[in-house]
Amino acid sequence: MVDLQDRYRGVLLGLACGDALGGPIEFVSREDIAETYPGGLREFVGGGWLSLAPGEITDDTQMTLALANSLAEHPTLEMDDLVARFLAWSSGKPKDIGLTTRAALNALEAGAPWDVAGTKVVGFASGSAAGNGSVMRCAPGALRFRTDSARLISASRESARVTHADPRCQWAAVAVNQGIAYLLNGGKTNRVIEAAAAGIEEKETRSALRKVQDLKREQVRSGGFVLDTMQAAYWSLLQTDSFEAAAVMAVNLGGDTDTTGAVTGALAGAAYGESAIPARWLDRVQYRADLTDLAGRLLEHSETPG
Repeated sequence: MVDLQDRYRGVLLGLACGDALGGPIEFVSREDIAETYPGGLREFVGGGWLSLAPGEITDDTQMTLALANSLAEHPTLEMDDLVARFLAWSSGKPKDIGLTTRAALNALEAGAPWDVAGTKVVGFASGSAAGNGSVMRCAPGALRFRTDSARLISASRESARVTHADPRCQWAAVAVNQGIAYLLNGGKTNRVIEAAAAGIEEKETRSALRKVQDLKREQVRSGGFVLDTMQAAYWSLLQTDSFEAAAVMAVNLGGDTDTTGAVTGALAGAAYGESAIPARWLDRVQYRADLTDLAGRLLEHSETPG
């Protein structure tokens, strides 16, 4: 029998743990990581270009918290409230904000409607603004709309679109959330790609998903492109059989390690639950109590129609 409370907590805490594990080695190559950590980075070490404390999270979890809090307070997803939360967060001068996210938030601050701001960023028209900021924070949508597949799709796209309007960013968020929802419901990891790809209308996203299971490690890209992050997270989940192994696999790919770790952590948390996350990580991860509380509130909301 699936323990939904354990798995809901696993998603948010797993995301935060993956973020905190990967944050200190963000932008470090996989070769340099392997040289520094011969057995792979497995502990919260702190440091890195953001001078993180061990267990400290980054913008990935911070924006996830904003979305989770918005959905907890307004279960139908009120975009004006979400925008207000994103702007309040950015005004607090966090250590890091992605370039595309910052540009979209600037547009929102200047008065652009939420469904237009994401088109105002440099590179949108040319298709070069397809960063992974949409998938790093999307998991609360899966928790809220687990039982309503149509609303899960629309909410995933809306919450992505506010900063990342590129269709690939929107549909990759759908793909991640469909995988999370499938795993929450007791689905098997070896069938998760099929569930993630169901109904995906954007052809590049659909194609990227279909390739995941055939990738070798040297073919897995782990930079900031949204489809690379989606692939790397699903690949890390499929290559392993525990929460810890999946998170470690993900961050040791190098590159955008906090986001690859966060997305993988959310997926693995859905598959294995909070009870499978190492206690040494849970004891140190930032915002543990808040994330635990939000998981419970979103579980309660998920039992009602969207």
